[in-house]
Amino acid sequence: MDTLKAETESLPLEERPFQVLVVAGSARRRDGCPGLDGKARFLMHRMLGRLPPDWQVDHVDIGNEHGKPKIQGCNGCVGSSMALCVWPCNCYAPDSDHQPDLMWNERLYPRLARADAWAIIGPVWWYGPSTNLKAMFDRLVCVSGGNPRPDLIDKKSTLKAQALERSPLWRQLSRNHLEGRTAAFFCYGNQGGDELDEDGRPRNLAHRAWFDPALQPYQGEERLAYQGLVWQCRYSGIEVPDQLWRHATVGRGKPYADDQSDDMARDADAMARFDAWVDDFVRHVTAKGRVPGTAQAERAAQPTTA
Repeated sequence: MDTLKAETESLPLEERPFQVLVVAGSARRRDGCPGLDGKARFLMHRMLGRLPPDWQVDHVDIGNEHGKPKIQGCNGCVGSSMALCVWPCNCYAPDSDHQPDLMWNERLYPRLARADAWAIIGPVWWYGPSTNLKAMFDRLVCVSGGNPRPDLIDKKSTLKAQALERSPLWRQLSRNHLEGRTAAFFCYGNQGGDELDEDGRPRNLAHRAWFDPALQPYQGEERLAYQGLVWQCRYSGIEVPDQLWRHATVGRGKPYADDQSDDMARDADAMARFDAWVDDFVRHVTAKGRVPGTAQAERAAQPTTA
């Protein structure tokens, strides 16, 4: 595998395969409390079957699983100093026995760096992305301007980081580390399933006047539930074309028990929307071409914390 990787990296840019990463962002997993996989995992595998066979396709499921590390929370280093937020994140380390972190155990930083494009698939939960996806993107704050030289701040010295951020050197160090990649987002949700009544209010409300359906978020633009993730990418120099940011409604008006991945598979409209998104992803990535510098970016995204 190392020999194949070296040979691939040595190819001219126009000759190496496209490299993409597909992320399933639901928290549900068969080996967990629900006992059922989420729809994101089903869609991830459906997408894998539609991508060109000559692409190098990587995929990861960040769902919860018994005995599997979770994505550790962002510690907000950037709030003290941008230079304290290290690229890649050095608050945690791979294979830690006291703070096991899925981001590092899955080597997500180098895998994201290696890819020309990312495809992110996940549910809408309470008008936003899953906690797993939000945690992943919180931990990607270092993509935008993070410090690539933790040695200059003795790994995590706040005072040294603040001094570095104020110095002329910081302008040379701080940059968008994954600039130029493409990110695509596909989200789905049931808009309340069967919990809403004919007026669009939750059936269980005692104080009905406190809930105005006309003020409920998005009003038919449910893809906006992922707008924070989209704008974080764009802020970081990662392209998110408008046509690659989509939503499908599934299970509306149904009980949750009847809104599973096999039910989604039988929803012709949802499947058509998803397949069209995948096809548009392939067309856009192909037309855009390969991102230069991915091999160097992958090497720069290695852990600096033992």
